[in-house]
Amino acid sequence: MPPPLLHLRDIRLRLGTTQLLDGAELMVGAGDRLALVGRNGSGKSTLLKIAAGMIEPDGGTRFLQPGATLRYLPQEPDLSGFATTGAFVEAGLAPGDDPHRARVLLEGLGLTGEEEPARLSGGEARRAALARVLAPRPDILLLDEPTNHLDLPAIEWLEAELAATRGALVLISHDRRFLERLSRAMVWLDRGTTRRLEEGFAGFEAWRDRVLEEEEAEAHKLARKIVREEHWLRYGVTARRKRNVRRLAGLQELRKRRKERIGPAGTVRMAAAEADGSGTLVVAAESIAKSFGGTPVVRDFSTRIIRGDRTGIVGPNGAGKTTLLKMLTGALAPDTGTVTLGTNLQMVTLDQMRAGLDPLTTLSDALTGGRGDQIRVGTETKHVVGYMKEFLFVPEQARTPVGHLSGGERGRLMLARALAQPSNLLVLDEPTNDLDLETLDLLQELLGDYQGTVIVVSHDRDFLDRVATNVIVSEGAGRWQDYAGGYTDMVAQRGRGVEATAKAAVASDAPARRDTVEDAPRAAAKPKMSFKDKHALETLPARIAQLEKEIAALQGQLADPALYTRDPPGFAARTSLLGKKQAERDAAEEEWLRLELLREELEA
Repeated sequence: MPPPLLHLRDIRLRLGTTQLLDGAELMVGAGDRLALVGRNGSGKSTLLKIAAGMIEPDGGTRFLQPGATLRYLPQEPDLSGFATTGAFVEAGLAPGDDPHRARVLLEGLGLTGEEEPARLSGGEARRAALARVLAPRPDILLLDEPTNHLDLPAIEWLEAELAATRGALVLISHDRRFLERLSRAMVWLDRGTTRRLEEGFAGFEAWRDRVLEEEEAEAHKLARKIVREEHWLRYGVTARRKRNVRRLAGLQELRKRRKERIGPAGTVRMAAAEADGSGTLVVAAESIAKSFGGTPVVRDFSTRIIRGDRTGIVGPNGAGKTTLLKMLTGALAPDTGTVTLGTNLQMVTLDQMRAGLDPLTTLSDALTGGRGDQIRVGTETKHVVGYMKEFLFVPEQARTPVGHLSGGERGRLMLARALAQPSNLLVLDEPTNDLDLETLDLLQELLGDYQGTVIVVSHDRDFLDRVATNVIVSEGAGRWQDYAGGYTDMVAQRGRGVEATAKAAVASDAPARRDTVEDAPRAAAKPKMSFKDKHALETLPARIAQLEKEIAALQGQLADPALYTRDPPGFAARTSLLGKKQAERDAAEEEWLRLELLREELEA
């Protein structure tokens, strides 16, 4: 077995009085696809920084294969000191790296390379940082929440790019669909130590539950009931999963009713809205439109949302999702058309709860408003510690300042505060950002039990599949369409996912039928080679020749019969590198042949 490219062994790190890492391990081999998972605050990002060589642990060893290249994507990229995004990306290249690839990646991520870092949004900064770490084609990629602040087209582009890379990947992400498609092994960081599963994310949660159940059984034998309670607080084990089977059945029934109401093509029947009983109709929008600076953001859109619906809104960044959300909830008036809100609505917006969090306030006071240790939840009064436990907090955190909580813990606090407010309409704008997998499970469970109506803007495909009864999608040029079901149901009906804004912009500005508007540009488009393909066709012959020289040199070194006896680690390293170079050469030859055939076909 070849030696690993990167090996962290017995890593220990204490932060203040907390033993964050206590014997954690991470081993990364050539071509590995690892997902690093664990609760917020468990030390995942810290372990990744140790792997990147940015933090020195209190104990343990870090081994990086000599000559192996490594790139690290932080959660919050820092572009200060660079005049443009192009300069930032090119600064990450090493001598011999292809500068054209940096431009190709920027283009693929929707950037020109001329943007000023000070003017970038969080999503644009993340795209530039992704281009910087991908451009050198490193042997190891360490990615900390790479999908945060990205829209769906960018997430799906990144999935394809990472699936095609030949380097090893270590991913931290809360996006289940992203992990399912890219991971081949899991590293679970829990209570300072790590466990490894040689399967992708699809098998992780069931395996984790089995591990925790076995620990619970052992803890029961040893009368360590406190451990069982902590495990229940952390994960809920399988009881929550069994309850979700019932919720899933209920969700399917709601989707069925929604589909029957709006029709399989997503058309909306508004005629019956006035006849709905009091409180049944939540939102009725008829032919609403909104433009900014002459650009249509929403035009001629109609829908109705009935009590109990879970409506998802999806689209690329810049499509106008938040504008549509504000119009549907009455926060923004349409230019034309009408929005009718139902009677007796009590609306809670989670974003408002997050904005109101004072970093100096303790967790307990943030929930109670500083009024004792009791909290009013709907019609019930609960002790604040008991209510905290429902949101995966432990009693010792009651006096913790909000500013010391992790992003996922602040998200849980946001949920706890919002759901304590009397409401029958929840409005969630990107609720999954910064939430760990366990908190996402909790949010889905809470929404399953919630008796009111939910309107949610999200880029999380798995979350929409688990929660939404219908999805409203941007079709481009200000047009929106309502589809029954979750995200996957929408893709099946629509025939495609969410496209980037630039692609959607080719649609005609004049009102027209979907088949005319969407299909005409594709029919007229003449196939051609992209800049990336042209550049690859020009540079691949030289790359293949260089690989042939490197392979010949390695074969010459391995032909020395005394090498294995004299230097066993060196022999193993050269053997591993030879296999890698041969695989790169074969792939390059196949790609060159594909592109050459494409060029000949287009010229003919």
